[in-house]
Amino acid sequence: MTPRSRRSAAALVLAGAVAAGALAGTTAASARPDRFGHDFPAQSARLLDRHVLPAATSGEPVPSGAAIEGANGVAVPFAAQPVQGFSGNLVQRDGSWLVLSDNGYGAKSNSADFLLAVHRLQPADDGSLAVVPGGFTLSDPHGEVTWPLTREDRRLTGADFDPESFRQAPDGTFWFGEEFGPYLLHTDAAGRLLEAPVPLPGVASPSNPTLGGAAPTLGGSKGFEGMAISRDGRYLFPMLEGPVVGDDPQDLRVMRYDTQQHRYRGEEFTYRLESPKNAIGDFARVDDHRFLVLERDGGEGATAVFKAVFLVDTSRTDASGHPLKTQLVNLMAVPDPDGVAPELSGTSGYVTFPFQTIESIAVTGEHTILVGNDNNFPFSAGRTPGVPDDDEFLTIEVQADLR
Repeated sequence: MTPRSRRSAAALVLAGAVAAGALAGTTAASARPDRFGHDFPAQSARLLDRHVLPAATSGEPVPSGAAIEGANGVAVPFAAQPVQGFSGNLVQRDGSWLVLSDNGYGAKSNSADFLLAVHRLQPADDGSLAVVPGGFTLSDPHGEVTWPLTREDRRLTGADFDPESFRQAPDGTFWFGEEFGPYLLHTDAAGRLLEAPVPLPGVASPSNPTLGGAAPTLGGSKGFEGMAISRDGRYLFPMLEGPVVGDDPQDLRVMRYDTQQHRYRGEEFTYRLESPKNAIGDFARVDDHRFLVLERDGGEGATAVFKAVFLVDTSRTDASGHPLKTQLVNLMAVPDPDGVAPELSGTSGYVTFPFQTIESIAVTGEHTILVGNDNNFPFSAGRTPGVPDDDEFLTIEVQADLR
């Protein structure tokens, strides 16, 4: 076992003991010194691991990026498909991760040569990540989409859809939450559409391909950003990134979709943003009434101020009648008492995650979560000005019981 994995294992044992005391109504374990000799609060979140995939990682040798300008010293177009822009992460039983790339370069108009894809990554003990076999691209070989697609071979591109979240059902099929419609997309294990895209009744974004002359009821890029799934796979809970016209600008709808009856069952609950200027990055289920939400501002680097993980409990309400929110992690100051990432935490003892878009979250243990950024390659440079962001993932211990 490497020093990194020993440190993680020890931290998990400590986390379980501390959380058990807190949940039993007892006082948490007393503070202990961090690597600088400072008192580290026992109830704090803490960094357990960090993994990085280099920004310039490439995949399938299909040219891409012809409609974008170079940025952060990166020349375009690319000779192969960038492995970038992760908007979801499904941790697999074998320890690998399935990560979802979104529409490519941020818009329909510049992403027609970006193939929509799910990649499989293998994390290593040294903090590296490798792209390994087992990923797939999305396609519509059976003609489920009734409007024209970009490619004659019916492989789906970022000009066709903008997938921002995905979940795997017990039968092995995948459901994707998409922003252009917004739509739900249902595919087999190889990414082939099994049915027509499912629209959200009464809601359409400006990019909806069937909008015609009608007025949109949702802002651009404000469709399904996050999505949870029930334990048995019957219900999906897609979450809009922006308010529907007429809604409070600080409230976001979380819907319930019945995959057996193939219909929406209405709104599950309303999520209250800390500020109407914020957005959500991802949404994951903990149990029947608890969910994790990534909430963030639009800044990066020096302008990044608010990036956080919240636990939402729909069985309890706050003073305004919204589901109760509890902040689990401040991603702008993640404690690193054991020096997991000393190159980032330095003498402060805290790691920042100053990316514009932080868009994947997964529960990986009773007290651990995995958080990742969307690096918007080659455009975002939140870590180092002028240098394209890598894909980074933090494993964080939290004191909430996530069983």
